[in-house]
Amino acid sequence: MGLKGHAAIVGAAQYRPEKYATAPRMFHLEQVADLADRALQDAGLKASDLDGLVINGPHFHEASVFVPAMAAEYLGLRLNFAEVVDLGGTTSVGMVWRAAAAIELGLCQAVLCVLPARMAPFGPDEDPAWMARAMRFGGHSTAFGAPEAEFDLPYGHMGQNTGYAMIAQRYAARYGYDPVAMAKIAVDQRTNALTNPDAMFFGKPLTVEEVLGSKMVADPLHVLEIVMPVAGGAAVIVASKELAARARNRGAFVTGFGEHLAFKSPTYAAEMTETPIGPASRRAFEMAGLKPADMDAAQIYDCYTITALLTLEDAGFCEKGEGMRFVREHDLTWRGDFPMNTHGGQLSFGQSGSAGGMSQVIEAFTQLAGRAGDRQLKRCDRVYVSGTGGVMSEQGALILQGA
Repeated sequence: MGLKGHAAIVGAAQYRPEKYATAPRMFHLEQVADLADRALQDAGLKASDLDGLVINGPHFHEASVFVPAMAAEYLGLRLNFAEVVDLGGTTSVGMVWRAAAAIELGLCQAVLCVLPARMAPFGPDEDPAWMARAMRFGGHSTAFGAPEAEFDLPYGHMGQNTGYAMIAQRYAARYGYDPVAMAKIAVDQRTNALTNPDAMFFGKPLTVEEVLGSKMVADPLHVLEIVMPVAGGAAVIVASKELAARARNRGAFVTGFGEHLAFKSPTYAAEMTETPIGPASRRAFEMAGLKPADMDAAQIYDCYTITALLTLEDAGFCEKGEGMRFVREHDLTWRGDFPMNTHGGQLSFGQSGSAGGMSQVIEAFTQLAGRAGDRQLKRCDRVYVSGTGGVMSEQGALILQGA
């Protein structure tokens, strides 16, 4: 039961990450159209080939409801499948498997999965100062009746940093903690970013000493272990095997996926160090008929170094509690024995909101298509991709394979 691997990512587009202050402002509909055009050109397909759309509804500037209909109207498309995905950082992974499933069910032949993440122009009635104040709560809800508004926020559990630091503290209490190993995750990924001209930190080498000497934001997490929010946006086109056969690139076929949601706040996790990526990854590998050891690369969602560490363990790349030893003993760079986040990861590429996770999906596709340039792996036929939303609360996994 599951996917048969009859749908593939065949084209992609991604804005180069930029600081919000300098990035161009575009209405989200404009970004959707621009990213769609670029992804279609990349795939060698036409807009008339598209009959499916998956888009992010939350934070869409021009509408809060009926977003797919508005986007389809703007693009001039007639759709047989439309979906809104609201899974935070695992939205991209969730988009891709939903598109693949719709194609295999015969609902459509080509699906645009798109996430606009540049800021839109402010309207005359929009208050930039109010919007900035609202963002300080991160993904937490302050709405009347929201459990976290009553039980989390008043006690200082605010924003993402505190939650991930709490998970790291819990991990340290159970298994021990090696700050050098955690810093190495960031350093190895920065090495990858040095070969990626589109990365936010391209041309800026990093050392373990610099990571450990950077500002402590929420103990034990230093600022260089935390992503830089940036403006961006991304899209991929998932197509049937028939369309993939005439597309310009080698397709990244979706052969396995998994998704697991367990809670909104880690306050309610049964055990914070046992994350939803575990069951999600086991399902993905089982569906694909593969094991972690079969992967040629891992593109792991890395909003924080602790996220990458727990994913390595819970996805099955090493035993529980052995993640830091695994990091110390392996080279995680594109030329190493365990290539991870070969584009630099979000820690060095940049995190453009919910579109940040699409950078991992696109890097997997880029490597499978043999188009990664200086960072291209010698062999890349099978790639694991993960997504993480909230504070390790909603996670997903993909297994992508070259034709």
